[in-house]
Amino acid sequence: MSQNAEVLFKERAQRILDAIALKEPDRIPVFGPYQLYPYTFAGTQFKDAMNDYSAAGKAAHKFLDEFEPDADFGPIFAFPAKPMKTLGLEWFRWAGNGVGDHVIYQFVEGEYMKADEYDEFIYDPAHYMTTKWLPRSFSNLSGLSGFPIMRLMMWFGWTSQFTALANDEVWEALKVARAAGVELNKWFAAFGQYAGEIKEKGFPVAFGSFSWAPFDILGDTLRGTRGIMGDMIRRPEKVLKALEVTTQMTIDYGAGAAGADLPLCWIWLHKGSEGFMSDEQYAKYYWPSLRASIEGLVEKGVIPVVYCEGEDTSRLKYFAEVPPGKVLFHFAQMDMKKAKETLGDIACISGNIPNHLLITGSTQDVENYCKSLIDTCASGGGYIMDTQALLDEAKPENLKAMFEFTREYGKYR
Repeated sequence: MSQNAEVLFKERAQRILDAIALKEPDRIPVFGPYQLYPYTFAGTQFKDAMNDYSAAGKAAHKFLDEFEPDADFGPIFAFPAKPMKTLGLEWFRWAGNGVGDHVIYQFVEGEYMKADEYDEFIYDPAHYMTTKWLPRSFSNLSGLSGFPIMRLMMWFGWTSQFTALANDEVWEALKVARAAGVELNKWFAAFGQYAGEIKEKGFPVAFGSFSWAPFDILGDTLRGTRGIMGDMIRRPEKVLKALEVTTQMTIDYGAGAAGADLPLCWIWLHKGSEGFMSDEQYAKYYWPSLRASIEGLVEKGVIPVVYCEGEDTSRLKYFAEVPPGKVLFHFAQMDMKKAKETLGDIACISGNIPNHLLITGSTQDVENYCKSLIDTCASGGGYIMDTQALLDEAKPENLKAMFEFTREYGKYR
C-alpha cells in the first residue's frame, strides 16, 4: 500500500468510527450498500456477475473509482449462482434462474419449520437445522434428513448412530454440500482478493459480518410471516423460548466482525416495522431479543448496524435503550428530526435519501434533500449519509450529487 493510500484508508475508517462514537469527524461519512446498481453502472449483466466473480469485482471497482464511498461493499451482494444451483436453493429466484438476466434476486417465503416442531428446534437446533431445515430449503440436500443424532454419539451410542452414515442418500447429500463448499471457497477467495485490492487504493470494507434480528430468524427463515404472526397468538410461550435460541444464533453470526478494520455487523430488520406488529407485540416479542443481540455483539467488540427497512418512528423509544456510542441505526422511513432528538446522544443514525429521488429527481432535488438531512441530523456528529434502502437504480449524476454535496457541505472543520 502506498503511503498516500494508507493515510486515506485510516482517514476513511476513522471518520466512520468517529461518527458512530458520536464525535465530529472532519466531515460526514457517505457510503451505503448497493445491490444491482454497480453492475448497471458498469454495464455488466447481473447474471454474469453472479456466475463470474472476476466480472463482479471489475464492476465493483468501476463503481468505487467513480463514487469513492468512505467504505465499500464491493461485489458481496452478487451472490454466487453456481452453489445455489448445486444445492437446489428453494427460497431464492435469481438472475437467469426464475427472474430476468439483469434483475435483483427475489426471496420466496415458505414454511420451513412446522408449527408443531418448536420443541425439536429448541431442544437441539443444530440437529433440527441439519435434518429438517436444510432438506426443506435445498432440494439436493434431502438426504440429510437421515443424518445421525450427534448428541447421542457418546459412549455406546456411537454403535447405532454411525450406521446412519452408511446411508447412500446421506452421502449423496454430503457430496452435493462439498461441491457447493468448493465453489463457495472460490467466491470468498475472490472477495478476499477484492478487499485487498481496495485497501491498496485506500478504501476499507464496509462490513465485518452480517446478522438478523432474532425474531426474523423465526419469521423469515423458519416459520414465514403467516406462521409467525399466528404463533404469537396461538403459541406465545413457544415463540419466546425459541427466541432465546435464535438470540444466541444472531450473536454467533455477527461475532466474526470483531477485530476487523471496521467491525460493523449489519443487522437487517424485517418484521418489526410498524406494518407488521403492534407496539405491544413489539415490546414483548421483537425488541427484548434484538436488544440482547445488540448488547451481546457490543460486548464482543462489534458495532451493530441496525438496518431498519420499514417505518420505525414509533420504535425510537426502544432504540434509545442501546449502549451509547456503540450502535448505528440506519433508517429507510423515519422522522429524522425526531430520530436526532431521541438518539442524538445515544446512537449514530444514517440513511433516508429516498431511492425514488435518485431515480426520478434532479441533481438539485438531491442536493436539497441532502442539505435538509445534514442541517437536521449532523450537529454534534453522529450522522452518516446513505440512501433509503439498498440501491438498484439511480441516475449516475444524482448519486454523484449525493456524494459530492455531502463531502463539501458536510464538513465539520
